[in-house]
Parts: sequence; C-alpha cells; structure tokens
Amino acid sequence: MKKQLFNQTGRLSRFILRRDRVRLPVWILSIALVTFLTASSFSGLYQSDEERQAIAETMMNPAMTAMVGPGYGIDDYHEGAMMAHQMLLFTAIAVAIMSILLVTRHTRTDEEEGRIELVRSLPAGRLSNLTSVMLVLFGANVVLALVTGLGLWAMGIGSIDLTGSLMYGISLGAVGLFFAAVTALFAQLSENGRGTVGLSFAFLGVAYLVRAIGDVSSEALAMISPLGWILRTEVYVNNVWWPVVLTFAAAVVVTAVALYLNTRRDLGAGYLPSRAGKKHASTFLLSPFGLAFRLQRTALISWAVGMFVLGATYGSVLGDLESFFESNEMMREMLAPDSDVSMTEQYLTLLMAVISMICTIPPVMMMLKLKGEEKKHRVDHLLSRVVSRGRMMGSYYVLAAVAGVVMPFLALVGLCSTAAGVMDEPIAFSVLFEALSVYVPAIFVVIGLAALFAGALPKWSGLVWMYLGYSFFVVYLGAMLQLPEWLGQLSPFGHVPEVPVEELNVATLAVLSGVAVVLVAGGFLGYRKRDIA
Repeated sequence: MKKQLFNQTGRLSRFILRRDRVRLPVWILSIALVTFLTASSFSGLYQSDEERQAIAETMMNPAMTAMVGPGYGIDDYHEGAMMAHQMLLFTAIAVAIMSILLVTRHTRTDEEEGRIELVRSLPAGRLSNLTSVMLVLFGANVVLALVTGLGLWAMGIGSIDLTGSLMYGISLGAVGLFFAAVTALFAQLSENGRGTVGLSFAFLGVAYLVRAIGDVSSEALAMISPLGWILRTEVYVNNVWWPVVLTFAAAVVVTAVALYLNTRRDLGAGYLPSRAGKKHASTFLLSPFGLAFRLQRTALISWAVGMFVLGATYGSVLGDLESFFESNEMMREMLAPDSDVSMTEQYLTLLMAVISMICTIPPVMMMLKLKGEEKKHRVDHLLSRVVSRGRMMGSYYVLAAVAGVVMPFLALVGLCSTAAGVMDEPIAFSVLFEALSVYVPAIFVVIGLAALFAGALPKWSGLVWMYLGYSFFVVYLGAMLQLPEWLGQLSPFGHVPEVPVEELNVATLAVLSGVAVVLVAGGFLGYRKRDIA
C-alpha cells in the first residue's frame, strides 16, 4: 500500500529540484540578501539611545502596528528588536508568496498541462507528486531558515545573537511551510492553477488583514491569523518558540488533509468544480475585451473587495492615530513644524504610497494575463480570425488601465468610510482624493512596463514584479533606513509629490505620464512585430 502511494517519490523530488535549479536559489538568495541589507542598515542607523527610543515611540502608533505588528522590546529598542519588529512580517509574506507560486507550479499547473498524467502513466505512486513537492518545499524552507539565520548571526551585529537569528530564520521557514501546505490544499479544491493561486493569495490577504485589525483592537482576533502567530515570537528579545511549533504543527495537519483529498479525487477534477458555462455567449463576450474581462472577472471582483477592505482597515485606525499624536509629545515635536497641515495628514502620505503600490498589483496581473494566454496558445485561435494584434493587446491594456484607476478609488472610499466614523475631525474627501490620485501616473508607469514586457519581451515579464518589490522597499523603508535618495528616484513612486505636505507638481506627473505612454507604445510595437509563440 505504501509503495503504491509513494513509489518514486525520491526520483520525482530530484526531478523538481532539477527543474527549479535556478528558480529556487534566486528566491532564497534574494530573500536572504534583502534581509542582510536591511540588518546592516539598522547597524549604526541611530547614534544614540534617544534616537532609538524616538523611533520606538513612532512604531507604537496604531497605523504602524497595523502595518508591521505589535511592538516589543521598546524599553531597549536595539538593532535586533528593530530588525525583527519591522521586517519579520514583510519577509514572511515574501516567503509565503515563494511557497504559493512554487507549489502551484508543480501541482495544479502541471496537472493542467498534462505532466501529472504522464507521471501517473509511469510506475509512480498516486501521492508521489504531491509528496515530492512538499518535500522539496520543506527542504527549501529549511535552507532558507539556515542561510538567513546563520547569515544574520555572522554579520556580528551586537544584539543580533545566534539564538535570535536562528529563530528569525526558522520563523520564516515555518511560515513558508505553512503556506506551501495551504496551497497544496487549495490545489485539491480548485480545478486549475489560476484558482489555486487566487485562493492562496486571498487566504494570505485575509490573514494579513485579520492580523492588522487584531493587532490594533483584539489580541484574540490576531491569534486567528498564522501571520499573527509568527509575530508573537518576539525575536531577539524574548525568543518565544511556541508560535513556531504551532505554525509547523498546523502545516503538518493541512498537508495531511491535502494528501488525503488527493487520494480521493480524480485527476483534473477539484472539490470546487467550475460552473457549467452558457450554451451561447453574450454579445459582450464575443469581443476580445469581453473575453479578457470574463477570464479575469473573478480576480477583478476579488481584488476590488480586497482594496476596499484594505482602505477600510487603514481608515479604522486613523482615530487612534489622532489620539496617539495628541498624547505623544515626541511625535508632536516631530510633525508639528508644518503648521498648515495636520499631523495625521502628514502621516497619510506614507499610507497613500503603500496603498498605491498595493493597488498596482491587480492591473499588472491583468496586463500580464496576455502572456499567460499566449503561453497556453489560446490567443492563436483569436488571431487567426479577424482580430488584430493591436486590438487583442489593447483589450488587456484597457482592462489593466481601468483597474489602475478603480482600485485606488475603492481603497480611498473604504478609507474615508471608516475614517469618518472614528475621527473627531475627519479629513476632507478632496484632500484624501488628491493625496492618492497623484500616484495614478506612477501606477500607469508600472502598467506600461508590464505592457512592454508582455508585448515585446514576454520571457522577462517577471522583472516587473521585481521592480514593484524594489519600489515598495525603497519608498516604504527608504526614509526609515536612511537609504540614498537616488535609490528612491529609480522608482516612479519616488518622484510623486507627497500631497498635502508638498505642493502638487504637475510637471512631474506629466513626465511620469509621458514615460507610461512611451512604455505602452513600445509594448504595442513589440507585440505587432514579434512572433507569437
């Protein structure tokens, strides 16, 4: 029985390692290098205890708690405490994304493309493929934990000791293994790779939002989220191990459920079957734009709801933010010099930058969907009819452009709707609208970059995500880590005027819009001229 289920698991594991011989090291080294660079930036960043305590007070406000988790070790906010408090959550999310994409690639995507059927036709066990995927992900997360943990310790920063560094790395590995298990479970529920990725990212998003709301208002609510568990490790201060054990145990249970479901279902089937389509397509669906919209309708609605909830979450803490500023003399001294703008409005500029970069994700996904359809040879059928390449690509670009405008607006509506209920003196909608709308040209620059890669250089489309990740890092953490200003200038979001603290610079926004137009034109030209694979 055992051989019947797990035969050739070892050989399949080696085969997966060979297929990912470049992808896996790139993921692990990228996450580790960003961690090391961040840790080195904290070393010597603050010259005195007073400066460290000042940033500790800043990190205790509700908005920052919602972003990075509850503060700890505030009485002695050394480099280790700063590193773990401010970076563990975001690094854990990056590790979760790595696990989601890798597990989906080797489970549902392979099943969709017929590779699992080929494997099953050979003397391989029924559970061999899923087991080999989980073994490879387990090994990858162990390597990531050791590389990150030992690397941090080897940097020789005083408060970053061996025990804390190993806990930091193992915490990341536990999160990675948990989300690998969750993705394996969704691969059994969904009928295709798109659904698996969508459900997994939706779970990750809900976990982040539940944790954010819980960290600000309810400890019990925060403990529902696996991301909330891992933040209770209090790395480099108390080094609490039970959250790591709980996360690992949950991963084992979810993996066992996924394996059981895998033995019960037919190849190609899912426990959440897709609805049967209509016999005749509507007039709207008969156009390339209608087809592009239909293919991404579920994702579009999911992201729209997610952006509204994201905005509402940030808006719900603005009332506490006002109270925090009013009761904190240090923050009043830090933010009061600009008397024409309230302290909360000054702080909103950072929130708007974060929201705008998150809102960039769905339009980029919709633009790059064109490349996915091409890879599956679905565009061949349309292009063989009276559909031009420009019309085909234009359909996806228009959808991405609409999402690039609608997503920030929904986040803004969510933010305003909850902020009005918790603030004594709500910020005017016009102020918030202007503060967020100035980021739309930067969003269109990234969409244009996605169009350029989808149209002219489809094999390099992954660089768009790297560039967006880089933008998030330098814009969100650039000031905190005192990174050189030119690093921020490499991102379009680094050029956006921080309204209402700064004056609206129309010329800068016009230049960003012009860059976006040039990138889109390059994408359309490339798509018209190159061979469609």
